[in-house]
Amino acid sequence: MFEIPKAERFRKWETLFIIHPDRVDEKDSLLEKFRQIVQGKSGEVLKLEEWGLRKLAYPIAKKRKGYYVLAEFSGKADLPQELENFFRIDERVIRFIIVKLEERFKPEIQN
Repeated sequence: MFEIPKAERFRKWETLFIIHPDRVDEKDSLLEKFRQIVQGKSGEVLKLEEWGLRKLAYPIAKKRKGYYVLAEFSGKADLPQELENFFRIDERVIRFIIVKLEERFKPEIQN
């Protein structure tokens, strides 16, 4: 028998991650790796905002400041898991959160 292909549905997510304050000089390579992961999974980075060095609400790893980055991206359902694995392994990222914004996202319609 033949298999009916599933329609590839794109979703829209937002992530906020905090870079270790002593590793801010490496932020460009971290952001480039983030873009590579998203594009490698057929996704697209829609918006990337660097909020800069800010005071944390509470100390994390004995640090009181962190470099905040907010990103909005679209991709398939397995993309957040891939990013989560990357954020957990990379010691430059001290905290992160990924939130789904839209269940069904059509990139060609948005602008």
